[in-house]
Order: sequence, then structure tokens, then C-alpha cells
Amino acid sequence: MNQSKQPISILLCALGGEGGGVLAEWLADSARRAGYPAQATSIPGVAQRTGATTYYLEFFPVPLTELAGKRPVFGLNPLPGRLDLLVSSELLETARQIGNGLASSTHTRVITSSSRTLTTAEKMQIGDGRQDDTALLSLVRQHSQQHHVLDMAQLTREAGTVVSAVMLGCIAASGVLPFGREVFEGVVTGESGTQPGKAAQASLRGFAFGFEAVLRQREQTRRVEELLSTDEQTVTDPRWEDAKEASNSQEKALASFPAPLRERIALGLARTTDYQDAAYGQLYLERLQAVLASEQQADPAGASGYATTHEVARWLALWMAFDDIVRVADLKSRASRWSRVVGEVKTTEGDLLRLYDHFKPGVPEFAALLPPRWAVRLQRWDRARVMRGQLPWALPLKIGTHSVGGMLALRVLAACRRLRPMGSRYANEQALIQQWLDAVALGLRTHAALGHEIALCGRLIKGYGSTNERGKDNLLHVLQHLAVSPSLPDPADRARAIAAARTAALQDEAGTQFDAALREHGAPARALREQPIRWMRKPRSTVQ
Repeated sequence: MNQSKQPISILLCALGGEGGGVLAEWLADSARRAGYPAQATSIPGVAQRTGATTYYLEFFPVPLTELAGKRPVFGLNPLPGRLDLLVSSELLETARQIGNGLASSTHTRVITSSSRTLTTAEKMQIGDGRQDDTALLSLVRQHSQQHHVLDMAQLTREAGTVVSAVMLGCIAASGVLPFGREVFEGVVTGESGTQPGKAAQASLRGFAFGFEAVLRQREQTRRVEELLSTDEQTVTDPRWEDAKEASNSQEKALASFPAPLRERIALGLARTTDYQDAAYGQLYLERLQAVLASEQQADPAGASGYATTHEVARWLALWMAFDDIVRVADLKSRASRWSRVVGEVKTTEGDLLRLYDHFKPGVPEFAALLPPRWAVRLQRWDRARVMRGQLPWALPLKIGTHSVGGMLALRVLAACRRLRPMGSRYANEQALIQQWLDAVALGLRTHAALGHEIALCGRLIKGYGSTNERGKDNLLHVLQHLAVSPSLPDPADRARAIAAARTAALQDEAGTQFDAALREHGAPARALREQPIRWMRKPRSTVQ
């Protein structure tokens, strides 16, 4: 607790829908209940995820009963380097406030979530536009007197509430404010002597999770300081169990891979199994085993840390779980999605919630589920329409997910995952995946760097629709003209050419830089595609 006569200053950062305003009210009400003067102000953020709404609060550390009728004068905005506590539900927002000079390594305690909600600028990048989490965490450590980093998003999901309740628990456990835990919990429950409702019970769970998480970190810090002070610190590194001690089939499967790969492969296995079935997950492991065998042949000592297999494990899982209408229907009809929507709109008992999902599947989506012979006929018919100047055929749909009929329609479509392996897109995707993996294996046997660069080209496959098709075309062009380029007999030169082409392909959607990189390294640019000309009627003028 701050024993000086200066107000305790707290800055809260929350994104839209996270209950930042409620959190500020909880804190102000806690001060009033405990008999301390307090003031709260807020600055709205900008829409489309370019900034959080910030709430600035000041608390005078002396009870009103001891002020003899005097009232403290509070500020309306935080002063640089004078914050006592900075609390944020998103890591980049924490870094933004630190960048504004509000936090100080000698004065400020920081509580932040390790989870990320990508900004609009990050999402707009064709390549990986995400900020480096390691750099953001380093910034937090450098500009805080003490810091607590925890996954608030995970705690929120476990509690079934909104993140503001978790943040309140973190603040209560930090010890910055001179109020006991019971004061904060009393504000959450509302009227004393009444049974808390379901929303209040969920908020109390979130409060408890946040409180215990910060309390554990404070206790761990205290113990480490005690150990360091007596020079009795011991460090143990967690290790994977041996294959003979694996207790289930997944652990046994992962035990056949080197330890540095297991965490990522476990994520990929979970994704592919959830996408299709256990056999599909086994196919994922078998493909990785083939790549690993090629890499071990090229690098028997494992000096590179199996970097190529590590990259393939990531991009292969994403590619094998390609988006189609079956996947979309499955995700939109899951119970977790309904729970998330209910939490976002903050419904209470007695509220009526209706949820409509809009779809516009076209010929590519329907053809994807048909056998190749039927799919070719359907696509040929649609291309003929387009060449005549008509728009591609599509079926606009509006489905009420809140209704029995709407949910049943989505679940029936999601059940079509059993038919997915018989569809044309499944066959095409698997053929392209195998072509890429064969190129990686061949590259590894030729030159380790060449195989690694081809593996990294898996990041070209992303998105859906035209973006996905363009990425696959770019990958095939690289495999056909750079990976085996006769004009680049040295494998190291081919590796550098592929790296340059891949980087250029991720720079712009039009592919101008990609074509330039191809020509620079002796490969032909992509062929121009035919585009139909559509004649539009000139609108009649209404001016007389």
C-alpha cells in the first residue's frame, strides 16, 4: 500500500466488449465501500482495433474519516512515469502505453495478459504481420518495477465470464490498493444478503482465477528472492518422458519425434484430428516422419535443431485443415461459439437472443464436395457463364443459428466431413501437399538449406477463395521453376532464389514484386490469366 499522501494512480486498458467500463465502476465502488476517496475518467478507443479504451483512476490512500472534512484534488489524466499500476488485457496495448512514457522501471507495477488480439494493421499484411511477442515482453520487463504476465484469455474461458472480472482479481491480489478481498467480491455480488445470479457467479469465478494467478506469482517471486539471497537456488529443466513411459497413444506417437519438435507436432496433431478424424491425424504424423527421415539423413547430428521438420509441422497442419463449407458449418454450430456470442453481447436472464449467419456459397464450394468428375462439369458450366459476361453463380443464405431448424441445417452440413475425402477439393489439396512435401524431401537430400527454404514456402498457402488459389499457384511456380532451375546449378543459389521469391510473394497481392524476383533469378514470370469483359448498362439520368 502507498503510504504517501499522493493518490494511487491506475490505468486500465481494455478492448471493445471486454467490460472495461464495468471494471472501472467496480474499482470506484470498492473505494466508496471501503471509505476511500476515488475518481475515474475514461478516454474512448478507436474502432476496428486500432486502440483500446483507457480508464484512469486515482485513489487517495487515506480514509475519508481521517481527512477531517478535507477532500483531495485528483488529476484527470496520468502523468508520464508516475503510474502506480498499469493493467491491460492485451499485450500490445500494454506496450503502447509504455511507449507513451506512462510506465517507469522505478515506480510502476504492470499486470498484462500474454494473449494477443491482432490489430487491423497486423491482419492486413500478406505475410506474417504480427508483432514479436518476445520483444513486447522484454519491453514490459524493462519498464516496470514489478510485472505479472498471465494468460487472461484462458482464465476467462475457464471461468465462463468476461475478462474484466479476471482483471479485477489481478488488481485485488496486487496489493496496490488498501482494500481487502472481501470488498472487491462484495461489489461484484451486489446487494448483500441476496443470492448472486449466474452472471455474478461467473464473475466471481473469474475474479478468483485472476486473484490466485497473481498471488501465486507474488509467492513465487518471494521464494526466488529468498533462494537467491541464500545462494541455494537450484534450476531444473522440464523434460519429456521416455517413449516407454508414455501413458497414451498420443504420447507414444510424439515420443518417436525429437524432443524439440513435440510441442508443435502435438498442436498440429490436435488440429488435424479435430478437423477430420484420428486417421487424418495419423496421416499428418506419417508425413512428418518422412520429412524428418530426410532431414536426419542430411543432418545426422541434428545441428540445425530439426528446423525444417519444425516448419513443415506448422504449415502442414494449417494446410491439411483447409477451410471449406463443412469446416465453417462445424465451427459456427459448436456450443463454444454460442457461449462466446452470449458473453460478447452480455445477455442476462430473460433476454431474447437471435443469431443469424449469412453465407454465400458458390460453385467452388459445392464442387469441392462432389467427386472430381461431377465437379469438373459444374465448374465448366460456371466458367461458361462467366465468359458470357455473367457473374459467378452463388446462393445467398441467411440461417438463424438460434433456431432448431438453422442449427440442424448447420449440423447436417458439418456431418458431411465423412464425405470430404470423396470430394474433388480434398483430392486436389492432398496432391498439392504431397508435391510440396516431395520437393522438401528432395531439397533436403540435395542441400539442407534448399529443403529448408522450400519448407518455408508453406506459408504462401493461406486464406480462402482467390487468396488461397493465388498462394497455391505461387507455390507451384516456385517448385516448377526455381527448385529445379537449370539456370541455377548450385543448390545454395537456388535456396537464396527461393527465399527472395517467397519474400516478394508476401509483399503485395498483385504479385508484381514476385514476378520481378522470378525474372531476376532466371525463372519465367507467371502467365497472365484471361479475364472476361463485363459490359455495364449506363444508368439513366434522373435530371430533367
